[in-house]
Amino acid sequence: MSTAPGFAQPWDAVVIGGGVMGCSTALHLAQGGMRVALVDRGQLCREASGVNAGTLTLHMTRAALVPYAMRAWQMWMDAQRWLGMGVLATHVPGLTLAFTEAECELIELRAKARREYGAPIEVISPQRAREIEPGLHPSLLKAGFCEIDGFASAYLTGRAFRHALTQAGVSLFENAPVEAIQSGDGGHEIRLASSTGLDPLHARRVVLAGGVWIEDMLAMLGVRIPIKVLINQLVITERIRPVMRTVLSVANGLLSLKQFANGTVLIGGGWQGDGDRERGGVEARPQNLVGNMRLAAYAVPALAEARVARIWLGLEAETADAMPIIGDVPGVAQAWVVGSAHSGYTSGPFMGRILAQHILGQVPDLPLFDPTRLLGMPMPGA
Repeated sequence: MSTAPGFAQPWDAVVIGGGVMGCSTALHLAQGGMRVALVDRGQLCREASGVNAGTLTLHMTRAALVPYAMRAWQMWMDAQRWLGMGVLATHVPGLTLAFTEAECELIELRAKARREYGAPIEVISPQRAREIEPGLHPSLLKAGFCEIDGFASAYLTGRAFRHALTQAGVSLFENAPVEAIQSGDGGHEIRLASSTGLDPLHARRVVLAGGVWIEDMLAMLGVRIPIKVLINQLVITERIRPVMRTVLSVANGLLSLKQFANGTVLIGGGWQGDGDRERGGVEARPQNLVGNMRLAAYAVPALAEARVARIWLGLEAETADAMPIIGDVPGVAQAWVVGSAHSGYTSGPFMGRILAQHILGQVPDLPLFDPTRLLGMPMPGA
């Protein structure tokens, strides 16, 4: 835990949740002139934001979120400038592959939908795709191509944000779980776990940025909005020779591939493991690992020679309509919420920035996503 004791309370704003969106919100509020504290139950960006695949892709971003992802993509590429420290952001092209007629239809439909929101995605022939990525399986029928793609090293995210937040004067309260939030006309009292030995934090404004734990945070303010939790399995291989130079996905959504400069290959695609909000990721599902790795080796046959080095589980949050929740907390004055977006790592820094703009009384660069729409909405299948 680190603090900056020179700030008098109440804080202008306390941000609860130290992932990408919470860190970005806190940073931009501080740069806007506010005295800000950032609170997390662990360390910065060590939950979902530090254990995801680090993909910065438009292919797997929902069409309506493409404008947000494109602006955030540029922020990641410019991380050295605005964070003062890089995250190994790497710009490479992206390909979405189709091996069946049904997948060909999906590629056409999705490319068209994303182009309508500004994504420079085109559908190309298998011959052109193999010119870009020679190691693809010969049964490829069609591919979607996007020049704006790439990846970052998610595990470096917390280090970079810590540097920027410290430089901006944000006070960091790490390893400090929040037990309760009491709100009233005078602002908010944030009570931390007794084990921290810290007094409650008093704030004029509070921002909830807890990712998969947003549902529990909102409940502290008496607001009921369901958030679904996904437990995504990820695989990293041992180092192998260069076998791919793009970010790859398959139209069915069950594969995401990239090879890092050190030769390791990250295999993802949303195959689910066991776990929940309370326990986090608990255990991988062997049958899903096998399915994911077989699909990877089919798409890029050279991956059959790769050996698994590590398997882990990442967390992803989803609202009932699969769109983000960014805006004013319904019925609670001076309280805001941000999070629960598909491809949340990709879009996270920009989403934090536009919420900060809103809180600072500025016009956000793009519209927010009103949480009120989700009140009383059940999760699909509930």
